[in-house]
Amino acid sequence: MSALSHPDAAPGPVQREPAGVREAPLIVHIVHRFDVGGLENGVVNLIDHMPRDAFRHMVVALTEVTDFRHRLRRDDVECIALHKPPGHGAKLYPRLYRLLREHRPAVVHTRNLAALEMQVAAWAARVPLRVHGEHGRDVGDLDGTSRHHQRLRRLYSPFVHRYIALSQDLARYLTEHVGIAPARVAQIYNGVDTARFHPAPGGEPAPIPGAPFSAPAHWLVGTVGRMQTVKHQPLLARAFVHALQRQPSLRGRLRLVLVGDGPLRAECQAVLAEAGVADLAWLPGERADVPDLMRGLSAFVLPSLAEGISNTILEAMASGLPVLATAVGGNPELVADRRTGLLVPPDDIEAMAQGLLRLAADPAAAQAMGRAGRAEVERRFSLEAMVAAYGRVYDRQYGGQVTRSASRNA
Repeated sequence: MSALSHPDAAPGPVQREPAGVREAPLIVHIVHRFDVGGLENGVVNLIDHMPRDAFRHMVVALTEVTDFRHRLRRDDVECIALHKPPGHGAKLYPRLYRLLREHRPAVVHTRNLAALEMQVAAWAARVPLRVHGEHGRDVGDLDGTSRHHQRLRRLYSPFVHRYIALSQDLARYLTEHVGIAPARVAQIYNGVDTARFHPAPGGEPAPIPGAPFSAPAHWLVGTVGRMQTVKHQPLLARAFVHALQRQPSLRGRLRLVLVGDGPLRAECQAVLAEAGVADLAWLPGERADVPDLMRGLSAFVLPSLAEGISNTILEAMASGLPVLATAVGGNPELVADRRTGLLVPPDDIEAMAQGLLRLAADPAAAQAMGRAGRAEVERRFSLEAMVAAYGRVYDRQYGGQVTRSASRNA
């Protein structure tokens, strides 16, 4: 069955190799939902930058595939939605089993707890290499202490060959709390596209299309991301209000940019309106021109309650921005406190406000942090390094035999 005839395949051309030509081995990436998000962005970056002759790719979303699929630059990637209802996914096992037996992938790669249960179907379908990635904390277990979630991961561990943790923090969680043998866990940082995300020419913020504020008249601090509980944007809104109350002279210069949409957007608007500073903030909703937005900011802020490895932090650093972030998850592995940005405790309005004031008080020092961040990204977080690391896991787990064993899988 071709992608075009599959009832749940995303529309678009899917190229097949001519008869007699050996196809590259297939990786099936399984996610909960293929929509705007850091995890999904990492999947897109991996697929778009992995050499075509190394692997083919398929994306299976347990729930929905959205227009986010258009971020994929390759035209040979099937995106399939299984429309999973709430609850355990066992009812999907027969359907996923048939899908995997039809396409015979060399690798199945599930991501986060919501997709982990699909490893059972991959095991039943005799997929040669089964990989599971941990990208960030679960919404209901932000500190990783839930015994229930640890037991679930332990339950499915016999079906997984290899784990990939995006941060050292998540790697420790797998080995120390879940009990996965360290030899089964690889730690791979996300990479960032340094050609797409780069500093504004001349080192000064560039005008943001449609924004009511711009440098040099204004000093813009902002964040980009889905407005949901774990990202905690209302904390930034309250810290912005608090900073202006502490230093009223900043009202003429300091501006707030909150990019994204979701359930917390209305709360952020209410916080700003109640404080009488709604005219000093811009909430444009979801935007597709994130690189341009980054180049228009003076500083980037991430007020999250929990993180794995934040793509937006890496994108901000690549854009030459100082980063003010909460010291949660993998954030301290990305942001060098007082060198490439500032780290503050989570859910602390006063600390976040003090961080804003410190950056705004010394723009030259903030710019120096941004330059150091760009250099750090170029040194440690390139897309080339990320793709190479994933390639080693995919193709060398069994001494490079996985691609050949896939062709024999029957």
